[in-house]
Formats: sequence, structure tokens, C-alpha cells
Amino acid sequence: MSTRLEEFSDMEFDVLKEISNIGAGNATTAISTMLGIKVNMEVPVIKFLEFKELAESIGGAENIVTGILFGLEMDIDGMMMFVMDCKSAQRMIANILHVDEAEGTEFSEMGLSVLQELGNIIAGSYLSAISSLTHLSIAPTVPYLSVDMAGAILSVPAIQFGTVSDKALLIRSEFGDEATSVDGYFILVPTLEAFEKIFTSLGL
Repeated sequence: MSTRLEEFSDMEFDVLKEISNIGAGNATTAISTMLGIKVNMEVPVIKFLEFKELAESIGGAENIVTGILFGLEMDIDGMMMFVMDCKSAQRMIANILHVDEAEGTEFSEMGLSVLQELGNIIAGSYLSAISSLTHLSIAPTVPYLSVDMAGAILSVPAIQFGTVSDKALLIRSEFGDEATSVDGYFILVPTLEAFEKIFTSLGL
């Protein structure tokens, strides 16, 4: 096991990719059930990026996005976040509530509740993938939902985990039905000790 997050071996990174693929598949199934339609998901794009690069990957630091932030508890410590641009978020709300898609960055109270529930489902899907493969117990904290500039939202994990590494795991997933497509960004920032537990449980 490497001593820094940016020094993973190819095998360790392949494990993270496999966990991400399973998590994305779980999320697709959950979203399909939530929407009552068949939802397809492209193969996730997985990268280790510096915190300062994360905002550019989701449209720039001044791009207004929705971010749902969770802490991680029990066997794994760290933080996770699910981010969508506002257009994608409005599209998902419209699909779930069966209403016309709204414009702009303003969300109704019902819309915000939908986004929080969507974040819960997607976070649970990824955590389930990690738990199933590693047999570790992981629980998310109560989610915190924010609508703000990407740079502001992403400053939270950068500040909290900057002493561990200057990088985070970014998983970009595109999902939707034949008529709509949504980009979602799942950002995972476990502590170094959490990664050690994951790899140790898998015999690496």
C-alpha cells in the first residue's frame, strides 16, 4: 500500500475502478426504480485529480451546481459528494415529479427534497458496492445539500482533507433514458487509513 493517495499501484487503481463500475451499476438500477423507466449509464470515467482541478472538470469554478455532501462513518472515514450542474438537476427533478423542466438555478422546496433523496440513493449505491466487495461497514452521515458555485462547494473537501492529499477520486457518470441525459459527478475523499482498510480487506 502506498503512503500517499497519488501513489496507488496499477492494481490498486484497477480495484477502485471496479468498485466505481459496480457502484454506477447499482445507482443505475436504483434510479431506474425511482423513475419507473429504463435508465442507461455509460461506463464511468474515473480520475485522480488535484482539488484545484475538480471545479474545471464540472464546468468551471463559477459554474452554479448542486452538491450533496456526506461524511463517512464506521469502518471508513472520509467524505463523499455528488455534484450535478443545475440543468441536469432540473432535468432529474422534472423526470421524477413528471413536470415541465424548470430553468435557472432556483429550486422549489420539493425539488430540493428530490435532489437530496437522489443523492441518498446514489451515495447508498456506491457505499453498498464498497461494502459488498470489502465486507466493511460504512454509513453516510446526514446529507448536506448546497446550491452554489462549484469552487465554493468543492472547497469543503479541499480544506478538510488537504493535509492528507491534494487529490480526490472523481467518478463521472452519464445516465438517463432515450430522451434525456444527465451528467453526475461522484467525488470520494476517504482518508489514507480508509484506503488502507479497503485494500487490506481485498488482500492487496
